[in-house]
Amino acid sequence: MTPEAYRSFGFPGADDLGNMFQFNRDFETTFRARRDVDATRRLLPTLQTFEQWLRRNRDALPIKSAA
Repeated sequence: MTPEAYRSFGFPGADDLGNMFQFNRDFETTFRARRDVDATRRLLPTLQTFEQWLRRNRDALPIKSAA
């Protein structure tokens, strides 16, 4: 689906999502580039690794046991 088609759906946020998809398509190299984690931590000192997040939130995750 093209970003133009997505923007035509008319629901709230469709334009924004279409723009995001267009950016991802038109600037794929920039979009997929590695991010500077240290710079991100300077902006957001509470940034967690996935492992840290998982440890803090594991009790909130519904996990089904294998039967």
